[in-house]
Amino acid sequence: AQCAVVNHQPQCSCQDGYQGDPFTGCSPVPASTPPPPVEAPRNPCQPSPCGTNAVCKASGSVGSCTCLSDYFGDPYSGCRPECVLNSECSRRKACLGNKCTDPCVQAACGNNTECRVTNHAPACNCLAGFTGDPLAACTLIPVTTSTTVAPAPANPCRPTPCGLYSGCRNAGGRPVCTCQRGYKGSPPNCKPECMVSSECPQDRACARQKCVDPCVGLCGLNAQCQVTNHVPLCACQANYTGDPFVRCELQRTPLPTLPPSPNVTVNPCLPSPCGPNSQCKPNIETPVCSCLTNYIGRPPTCRPECTINAECAGHLACTGERCKDPCPGSCGRSAYCQVVNHSPQCTCDEGFTGDPFAGCTEIPPIVPTEGPLSCDSTFIISCTKTRYFVFHIIVQTQLALLLRSVKKTNKYVFVEYLCNIVKIAKPRSGRKCRIRPFASGATTFFV
Repeated sequence: AQCAVVNHQPQCSCQDGYQGDPFTGCSPVPASTPPPPVEAPRNPCQPSPCGTNAVCKASGSVGSCTCLSDYFGDPYSGCRPECVLNSECSRRKACLGNKCTDPCVQAACGNNTECRVTNHAPACNCLAGFTGDPLAACTLIPVTTSTTVAPAPANPCRPTPCGLYSGCRNAGGRPVCTCQRGYKGSPPNCKPECMVSSECPQDRACARQKCVDPCVGLCGLNAQCQVTNHVPLCACQANYTGDPFVRCELQRTPLPTLPPSPNVTVNPCLPSPCGPNSQCKPNIETPVCSCLTNYIGRPPTCRPECTINAECAGHLACTGERCKDPCPGSCGRSAYCQVVNHSPQCTCDEGFTGDPFAGCTEIPPIVPTEGPLSCDSTFIISCTKTRYFVFHIIVQTQLALLLRSVKKTNKYVFVEYLCNIVKIAKPRSGRKCRIRPFASGATTFFV
């Protein structure tokens, strides 16, 4: 403190830089602390916490993820389109542009034709009473009169012997078969370039029965496209952010922020370091990553169980990114299902016939149309490479009827309208059966 005399009186005061009671003691003035800087607001969508094919929208300090239009699933792990393969659609629809649609809408059929879908593939056919190339145009079949004009020679192309996706041309009374435009192979085994994407290279996808680049015209501005397992994935270029399917903009450098104070708890899972198809759980200050349910692998490379049928066992098919049995709901009534190369194959039960996909009906018993049979010829039915030998007396005119009934059964058949009831054993598939009379001659057929 310092003292000054004013009007004969001593006046005490603290020196500069000091404060307090000058009569007892002054203390230094503490240095003033500047106000803390204002922290810039944090963008919860940078970096984006969303998965593939999802977009982040900020609401205050919280970011929410939603799937893009026409995509489904968990936006935080990854959204997927309605379909990737034709097998994910019904048999009467095909996967076009990642949506299950009627392939006949885009089929290039000509005039006077109709389009039918068989196993996801459109096929053009001329209408009844018309003929020609269904991919170009069909014309009305001319009506011939029965006057003095000689009947036209039979058309070897009606009905066509060429098979599916092929055309028939009459060349001097003989059919000449060729594959239709855009199809490969040779009749009767013409087929399109592809039916499903698994028939194309890994960087191509099957669209309109052609192996094409699925990235063409898919991604937005400043975005790049990469094809993985026939599926196009759009992503913003480096240092860009936004919706890769619409537009990506240059990412602004955020303002520097102060380091968090020791008392503030930092969530190690924001943003998530685990990668797509995974989940993050904080353990004190350490993130613990694990794959989501129904996903396999290890973060950050978690993946679905399958994306194409080839990644499943031969008796399973890839449905909804899971290897499942394709048989449930595939076959009709009185039919059983077997899976061959990931595809369900339906067959009518023993003793039934019809369309196994719609429903099978019981085969009616064969009723003889002739009177009592006379047993005047003896035949021996012997099956090579089996232990079955059947002896029977039969009228030769009924031989063809007997063969048909044998070929329609899988195990045994009882023929009651012959001379007596005989049990006939069918050999294993692919074996030869020989039928010969005692006298001479032989007939060979396969069962």
